[in-house]
Amino acid sequence: MQEVCVIVPTIREYECVRDYVANARNHGFDADRLRFVLVTEDHCPTDEMRTMLRELDVDGEVFDGPRRGAWLADHGVADYEHLIPARSHAQTSFGLLYLWAEGFDYGVFLDDDTRPHGNVDFFGSHLANLGTTAGLEVRSSDKRWVNVLADVPYDLYPRGYPYSAMDETEKRREGGHEDVVASQGLWTDVPDLDAARILAGGDLRGQSDVRLSIDDYGEDFLVAPGDYLTVCSMNLAFRREVVPAFYQFPMDDNDWGVGRFDDIWSGVLLKRAVDVLGARIRSGAPLCHHHKAPRSTFDDLAAEAPALELNEHVWRVVDNAGVGADSYAQVARSVAAAFRDADPDWRNADFLGHCGDYLADWVDCLDALTPEPEAVDRQI
Repeated sequence: MQEVCVIVPTIREYECVRDYVANARNHGFDADRLRFVLVTEDHCPTDEMRTMLRELDVDGEVFDGPRRGAWLADHGVADYEHLIPARSHAQTSFGLLYLWAEGFDYGVFLDDDTRPHGNVDFFGSHLANLGTTAGLEVRSSDKRWVNVLADVPYDLYPRGYPYSAMDETEKRREGGHEDVVASQGLWTDVPDLDAARILAGGDLRGQSDVRLSIDDYGEDFLVAPGDYLTVCSMNLAFRREVVPAFYQFPMDDNDWGVGRFDDIWSGVLLKRAVDVLGARIRSGAPLCHHHKAPRSTFDDLAAEAPALELNEHVWRVVDNAGVGADSYAQVARSVAAAFRDADPDWRNADFLGHCGDYLADWVDCLDALTPEPEAVDRQI
Protein backbone atom coordinates (compact mmCIF):
# COMPACT_ATOMS: atom_id res chain seq x y z
CA MET A 1 0.00 0.00 0.00
CA GLN A 2 1.40 3.39 -0.98
CA GLU A 3 1.62 5.73 2.00
CA VAL A 4 4.51 8.06 1.25
CA CYS A 5 4.73 10.76 -1.41
CA VAL A 6 8.40 11.58 -2.07
CA ILE A 7 8.69 15.06 -3.60
CA VAL A 8 11.91 15.85 -5.47
CA PRO A 9 12.44 19.26 -7.09
CA THR A 10 15.06 18.66 -9.77
CA ILE A 11 16.62 20.27 -12.80
CA ARG A 12 19.90 18.34 -13.06
CA GLU A 13 20.62 15.49 -10.61
CA TYR A 14 17.40 13.51 -10.82
CA GLU A 15 19.31 10.24 -10.53
CA CYS A 16 19.56 10.89 -6.81
CA VAL A 17 16.35 8.83 -6.77
CA ARG A 18 18.41 5.72 -7.58
CA ASP A 19 20.37 6.11 -4.35
CA TYR A 20 17.26 6.59 -2.22
CA VAL A 21 15.52 3.58 -3.76
CA ALA A 22 18.65 1.46 -3.28
CA ASN A 23 18.83 2.58 0.34
CA ALA A 24 15.22 1.54 0.92
CA ARG A 25 15.71 -1.91 -0.59
CA ASN A 26 19.05 -2.49 1.11
CA HIS A 27 17.39 -1.90 4.48
CA GLY A 28 14.27 -3.92 3.79
CA PHE A 29 11.99 -0.90 3.43
CA ASP A 30 9.26 -1.78 0.94
CA ALA A 31 9.71 0.62 -1.99
CA ASP A 32 6.12 -0.13 -3.03
CA ARG A 33 5.10 2.17 -0.16
CA LEU A 34 6.65 5.12 -2.04
CA ARG A 35 5.50 7.25 -4.94
CA PHE A 36 8.07 9.65 -6.34
CA VAL A 37 6.92 13.02 -7.67
CA LEU A 38 9.65 14.77 -9.65
CA VAL A 39 8.92 18.49 -10.03
CA THR A 40 10.98 19.88 -12.88
CA GLU A 41 11.12 22.40 -15.72
CA ASP A 42 10.12 22.34 -19.37
CA HIS A 43 13.71 22.24 -20.63
CA CYS A 44 14.70 19.25 -18.49
CA PRO A 45 14.94 15.60 -19.69
CA THR A 46 11.50 14.45 -18.53
CA ASP A 47 11.54 11.32 -20.73
CA GLU A 48 14.80 10.22 -19.14
CA MET A 49 13.31 10.82 -15.68
CA ARG A 50 10.32 8.59 -16.48
CA THR A 51 12.64 5.94 -17.91
CA MET A 52 14.63 5.97 -14.68
CA LEU A 53 11.47 5.39 -12.61
CA ARG A 54 10.53 2.43 -14.84
CA GLU A 55 14.03 0.97 -14.59
CA LEU A 56 13.87 1.23 -10.81
CA ASP A 57 10.43 -0.41 -10.82
CA VAL A 58 9.00 2.28 -8.57
CA ASP A 59 5.81 4.24 -8.92
CA GLY A 60 6.17 7.89 -9.79
CA GLU A 61 5.28 10.84 -11.97
CA VAL A 62 7.23 13.67 -13.58
CA PHE A 63 5.72 17.16 -13.71
CA ASP A 64 7.15 19.97 -15.79
CA GLY A 65 5.26 23.24 -16.21
CA PRO A 66 2.68 22.07 -18.78
CA ARG A 67 1.98 18.85 -16.87
CA ARG A 68 1.50 20.79 -13.64
CA GLY A 69 -0.95 23.07 -15.40
CA ALA A 70 -2.82 20.10 -16.85
CA TRP A 71 -3.00 18.38 -13.46
CA LEU A 72 -4.38 21.50 -11.79
CA ALA A 73 -6.98 21.88 -14.55
CA ASP A 74 -7.98 18.21 -14.32
CA HIS A 75 -8.53 18.63 -10.57
CA GLY A 76 -10.61 21.79 -10.97
CA VAL A 77 -8.07 24.16 -9.41
CA ALA A 78 -6.57 25.86 -12.46
CA ASP A 79 -7.40 29.24 -10.92
CA TYR A 80 -4.74 28.52 -8.28
CA GLU A 81 -1.85 27.95 -10.68
CA HIS A 82 -0.28 31.20 -9.44
CA LEU A 83 0.53 29.43 -6.15
CA ILE A 84 3.32 27.49 -7.89
CA PRO A 85 6.07 29.95 -8.86
CA ALA A 86 8.03 29.54 -12.09
CA ARG A 87 11.69 28.48 -11.99
CA SER A 88 11.77 28.24 -8.22
CA HIS A 89 12.54 25.66 -5.56
CA ALA A 90 9.17 26.66 -4.08
CA GLN A 91 7.53 24.55 -6.79
CA THR A 92 7.64 21.87 -4.10
CA SER A 93 4.24 23.27 -3.14
CA PHE A 94 2.88 21.45 -6.18
CA GLY A 95 4.03 18.21 -4.60
CA LEU A 96 2.03 19.09 -1.50
CA LEU A 97 -1.10 19.63 -3.61
CA TYR A 98 -0.51 16.26 -5.26
CA LEU A 99 -0.01 14.54 -1.91
CA TRP A 100 -3.20 16.12 -0.58
CA ALA A 101 -5.36 15.22 -3.57
CA GLU A 102 -4.04 11.66 -3.76
CA GLY A 103 -4.58 11.01 -0.06
CA PHE A 104 -1.06 10.09 1.04
CA ASP A 105 -0.46 9.74 4.78
CA TYR A 106 3.11 11.08 4.69
CA GLY A 107 5.31 13.31 2.59
CA VAL A 108 9.08 13.44 2.18
CA PHE A 109 10.98 16.36 0.65
CA LEU A 110 14.34 15.54 -0.97
CA ASP A 111 16.65 17.93 -2.80
CA ASP A 112 18.42 16.46 -5.81
CA ASP A 113 21.87 17.39 -4.49
CA THR A 114 21.47 15.07 -1.49
CA ARG A 115 22.16 11.38 -1.01
CA PRO A 116 21.34 9.03 1.90
CA HIS A 117 23.99 7.60 4.18
CA GLY A 118 24.22 3.93 3.30
CA ASN A 119 24.33 2.59 6.85
CA VAL A 120 20.98 4.17 7.83
CA ASP A 121 17.46 3.15 6.81
CA PHE A 122 16.52 6.57 5.46
CA PHE A 123 12.77 6.23 4.94
CA GLY A 124 12.29 3.86 7.85
CA SER A 125 14.05 6.27 10.20
CA HIS A 126 11.99 9.25 9.08
CA LEU A 127 8.69 7.40 9.46
CA ALA A 128 9.74 6.07 12.86
CA ASN A 129 10.34 9.68 13.93
CA LEU A 130 6.73 10.62 13.15
CA GLY A 131 4.22 9.89 15.86
CA THR A 132 4.56 9.67 19.61
CA THR A 133 8.09 9.82 20.93
CA ALA A 134 9.36 9.86 24.51
CA GLY A 135 12.45 11.11 26.29
CA LEU A 136 13.93 13.28 23.57
CA GLU A 137 15.80 16.39 24.58
CA VAL A 138 13.75 19.60 24.30
CA ARG A 139 15.67 22.77 23.48
CA SER A 140 14.85 26.45 23.92
CA SER A 141 16.81 29.70 24.15
CA ASP A 142 16.60 33.18 25.61
CA LYS A 143 16.28 34.53 22.02
CA ARG A 144 13.39 32.12 21.30
CA TRP A 145 15.34 30.57 18.43
CA VAL A 146 17.10 27.22 18.54
CA ASN A 147 20.15 26.75 16.33
CA VAL A 148 19.89 23.29 14.73
CA LEU A 149 23.69 23.38 14.21
CA ALA A 150 24.48 24.15 17.85
CA ASP A 151 26.16 20.77 18.40
CA VAL A 152 28.62 20.96 15.51
CA PRO A 153 32.16 22.04 16.49
CA TYR A 154 31.99 25.24 14.44
CA ASP A 155 30.32 28.60 14.97
CA LEU A 156 27.59 28.07 12.38
CA TYR A 157 24.06 29.38 12.00
CA PRO A 158 21.87 27.88 9.26
CA ARG A 159 20.21 29.68 6.38
CA GLY A 160 17.28 31.75 7.60
CA TYR A 161 18.37 32.02 11.22
CA PRO A 162 17.69 35.65 12.26
CA TYR A 163 20.79 37.71 12.91
CA SER A 164 19.08 39.28 15.92
CA ALA A 165 18.74 35.83 17.53
CA MET A 166 22.47 35.02 17.48
CA ASP A 167 24.55 34.66 20.64
CA GLU A 168 21.66 32.90 22.31
CA THR A 169 21.80 31.11 25.65
CA GLU A 170 20.33 27.66 25.16
CA LYS A 171 18.44 25.55 27.66
CA ARG A 172 17.99 21.78 27.37
CA ARG A 173 15.68 19.44 29.25
CA GLU A 174 14.28 15.96 28.86
CA GLY A 175 10.87 15.82 27.22
CA GLY A 176 7.87 13.62 27.87
CA HIS A 177 5.64 11.83 25.38
CA GLU A 178 5.48 14.15 22.39
CA ASP A 179 3.48 14.01 19.14
CA VAL A 180 5.92 14.58 16.26
CA VAL A 181 4.40 15.70 12.95
CA ALA A 182 7.60 16.67 11.10
CA SER A 183 11.05 15.08 11.05
CA GLN A 184 13.90 17.30 9.83
CA GLY A 185 17.02 15.40 8.85
CA LEU A 186 20.21 17.45 8.88
CA TRP A 187 23.19 17.24 6.54
CA THR A 188 26.81 16.21 6.30
CA ASP A 189 29.31 17.69 3.84
CA VAL A 190 28.13 21.22 2.83
CA PRO A 191 26.11 22.97 5.55
CA ASP A 192 22.98 24.93 4.61
CA LEU A 193 24.09 28.54 5.22
CA ASP A 194 22.91 31.88 3.88
CA ALA A 195 24.99 33.90 1.45
CA ALA A 196 26.10 36.57 3.92
CA ARG A 197 27.50 33.97 6.30
CA ILE A 198 29.17 32.14 3.41
CA LEU A 199 30.81 35.37 2.26
CA ALA A 200 32.00 36.04 5.81
CA GLY A 201 33.90 32.76 5.56
CA GLY A 202 35.49 33.83 2.29
CA ASP A 203 33.73 31.35 -0.02
CA LEU A 204 32.64 32.84 -3.35
CA ARG A 205 31.18 29.57 -4.73
CA GLY A 206 28.00 29.47 -2.68
CA GLN A 207 29.12 26.69 -0.39
CA SER A 208 31.13 27.09 2.84
CA ASP A 209 34.65 26.88 4.16
CA VAL A 210 33.39 24.11 6.50
CA ARG A 211 32.46 20.49 5.81
CA LEU A 212 30.37 18.51 8.30
CA SER A 213 30.55 14.83 9.19
CA ILE A 214 28.32 12.39 11.08
CA ASP A 215 30.56 12.71 14.13
CA ASP A 216 29.86 16.46 14.32
CA TYR A 217 26.24 15.90 15.40
CA GLY A 218 24.69 15.02 18.74
CA GLU A 219 21.36 13.38 19.52
CA ASP A 220 18.00 14.22 17.99
CA PHE A 221 16.00 16.92 19.73
CA LEU A 222 12.69 18.76 19.81
CA VAL A 223 12.20 22.52 19.94
CA ALA A 224 10.17 23.79 22.87
CA PRO A 225 6.76 25.40 22.36
CA GLY A 226 7.16 29.13 21.79
CA ASP A 227 10.63 28.78 20.25
CA TYR A 228 11.44 28.67 16.55
CA LEU A 229 13.94 26.86 14.32
CA THR A 230 15.04 26.92 10.71
CA VAL A 231 13.30 24.22 8.69
CA CYS A 232 15.17 23.17 5.56
CA SER A 233 13.21 21.13 3.03
CA MET A 234 16.12 19.23 1.49
CA ASN A 235 15.68 16.27 3.92
CA LEU A 236 12.30 16.35 5.63
CA ALA A 237 9.38 14.03 6.39
CA PHE A 238 5.95 15.11 7.60
CA ARG A 239 2.43 13.92 8.24
CA ARG A 240 -0.38 14.80 5.86
CA GLU A 241 -2.29 16.85 8.41
CA VAL A 242 0.30 19.68 8.41
CA VAL A 243 -0.04 20.50 4.70
CA PRO A 244 -2.44 23.47 5.14
CA ALA A 245 0.19 25.16 7.34
CA PHE A 246 3.18 24.13 5.23
CA TYR A 247 2.88 26.22 2.07
CA GLN A 248 6.28 26.83 0.48
CA PHE A 249 6.06 30.58 0.02
CA PRO A 250 6.26 32.10 -3.51
CA MET A 251 9.91 32.90 -4.12
CA ASP A 252 11.90 34.02 -7.16
CA ASP A 253 8.89 34.54 -9.43
CA ASN A 254 7.72 37.77 -7.77
CA ASP A 255 7.93 41.53 -8.30
CA TRP A 256 10.31 42.02 -5.36
CA GLY A 257 13.02 39.61 -6.53
CA VAL A 258 12.86 37.67 -3.26
CA GLY A 259 14.20 34.12 -3.15
CA ARG A 260 15.53 31.41 -0.84
CA PHE A 261 13.09 31.88 2.04
CA ASP A 262 10.35 29.49 0.85
CA ASP A 263 11.09 26.62 3.24
CA ILE A 264 12.33 28.95 5.98
CA TRP A 265 9.10 30.91 6.23
CA SER A 266 7.00 27.77 5.77
CA GLY A 267 8.92 26.35 8.72
CA VAL A 268 8.06 29.39 10.84
CA LEU A 269 4.40 28.98 9.89
CA LEU A 270 4.53 25.27 10.67
CA LYS A 271 6.21 25.82 14.03
CA ARG A 272 3.52 28.27 15.06
CA ALA A 273 0.84 25.80 13.98
CA VAL A 274 2.32 22.83 15.83
CA ASP A 275 2.65 24.96 18.96
CA VAL A 276 -1.00 25.96 18.79
CA LEU A 277 -2.09 22.35 18.22
CA GLY A 278 0.23 20.72 20.75
CA ALA A 279 2.51 18.87 18.32
CA ARG A 280 6.29 18.94 17.80
CA ILE A 281 9.03 19.11 15.14
CA ARG A 282 11.97 16.72 15.52
CA SER A 283 15.43 17.61 14.22
CA GLY A 284 18.56 15.51 13.70
CA ALA A 285 18.60 12.11 12.00
CA PRO A 286 18.49 10.67 9.45
CA LEU A 287 21.36 12.70 8.06
CA CYS A 288 21.97 13.03 4.34
CA HIS A 289 25.00 13.93 2.26
CA HIS A 290 24.61 17.45 0.86
CA HIS A 291 26.70 17.95 -2.27
CA LYS A 292 25.78 21.51 -3.12
CA ALA A 293 26.95 22.44 -6.61
CA PRO A 294 29.27 25.45 -6.82
CA ARG A 295 27.56 28.69 -7.81
CA SER A 296 27.96 32.40 -7.25
CA THR A 297 27.55 33.38 -3.62
CA PHE A 298 26.66 36.85 -4.87
CA ASP A 299 23.72 35.46 -6.86
CA ASP A 300 22.37 33.87 -3.69
CA LEU A 301 22.94 37.11 -1.80
CA ALA A 302 21.00 39.05 -4.43
CA ALA A 303 18.05 36.67 -3.97
CA GLU A 304 18.15 36.86 -0.18
CA ALA A 305 18.85 40.57 0.29
CA PRO A 306 15.36 41.94 -0.56
CA ALA A 307 13.85 39.99 2.35
CA LEU A 308 16.65 39.97 4.92
CA GLU A 309 14.91 42.62 7.00
CA LEU A 310 11.57 40.83 6.72
CA ASN A 311 13.21 37.61 7.89
CA GLU A 312 14.08 39.32 11.16
CA HIS A 313 10.37 40.03 11.75
CA VAL A 314 8.39 37.18 10.18
CA TRP A 315 8.43 35.02 13.30
CA ARG A 316 7.18 37.87 15.47
CA VAL A 317 4.36 38.55 13.00
CA VAL A 318 3.08 34.97 13.29
CA ASP A 319 3.81 34.63 17.01
CA ASN A 320 0.31 35.50 18.22
CA ALA A 321 -1.61 34.11 15.26
CA GLY A 322 -4.01 31.21 15.51
CA VAL A 323 -4.83 31.45 19.21
CA GLY A 324 -7.67 29.04 19.88
CA ALA A 325 -7.45 27.37 16.44
CA ASP A 326 -8.18 23.67 16.26
CA SER A 327 -6.76 22.89 12.80
CA TYR A 328 -3.69 23.62 10.72
CA ALA A 329 -5.86 25.40 8.18
CA GLN A 330 -7.25 27.76 10.78
CA VAL A 331 -3.75 28.67 11.93
CA ALA A 332 -2.71 29.27 8.31
CA ARG A 333 -5.64 31.60 7.72
CA SER A 334 -4.78 33.54 10.87
CA VAL A 335 -1.14 33.84 9.78
CA ALA A 336 -2.27 35.04 6.34
CA ALA A 337 -4.21 37.85 8.00
CA ALA A 338 -1.22 38.71 10.20
CA PHE A 339 1.03 38.94 7.13
CA ARG A 340 -1.40 41.35 5.48
CA ASP A 341 -1.41 43.53 8.60
CA ALA A 342 2.38 43.60 9.05
CA ASP A 343 4.30 46.83 9.57
CA PRO A 344 4.29 48.74 6.24
CA ASP A 345 7.59 50.50 7.06
CA TRP A 346 9.80 47.42 6.70
CA ARG A 347 11.82 47.05 3.53
CA ASN A 348 9.63 45.35 0.90
CA ALA A 349 6.81 44.99 3.41
CA ASP A 350 4.35 44.61 0.53
CA PHE A 351 5.92 41.25 -0.21
CA LEU A 352 4.76 39.95 3.15
CA GLY A 353 1.21 41.00 2.29
CA HIS A 354 1.65 39.22 -1.04
CA CYS A 355 2.63 36.06 0.84
CA GLY A 356 -0.44 36.46 3.05
CA ASP A 357 -2.70 36.61 0.01
CA TYR A 358 -1.10 33.48 -1.43
CA LEU A 359 -1.33 31.62 1.87
CA ALA A 360 -5.06 32.32 2.07
CA ASP A 361 -5.42 31.09 -1.52
CA TRP A 362 -3.42 28.00 -0.58
CA VAL A 363 -5.94 26.93 2.03
CA ASP A 364 -8.79 27.65 -0.40
CA CYS A 365 -7.07 25.49 -3.00
CA LEU A 366 -6.68 22.59 -0.57
CA ASP A 367 -10.34 22.97 0.35
CA ALA A 368 -11.25 22.69 -3.34
CA LEU A 369 -9.09 19.57 -3.69
CA THR A 370 -10.52 17.84 -0.64
CA PRO A 371 -13.06 15.09 -1.38
CA GLU A 372 -16.26 15.24 0.62
CA PRO A 373 -17.00 14.77 3.45
CA GLU A 374 -13.46 15.64 4.62
CA ALA A 375 -12.82 19.38 5.14
CA VAL A 376 -9.50 21.15 5.36
CA ASP A 377 -10.71 23.28 8.23
CA ARG A 378 -11.34 20.24 10.41
CA GLN A 379 -8.61 18.71 12.55
CA ILE A 380 -7.43 15.50 10.93
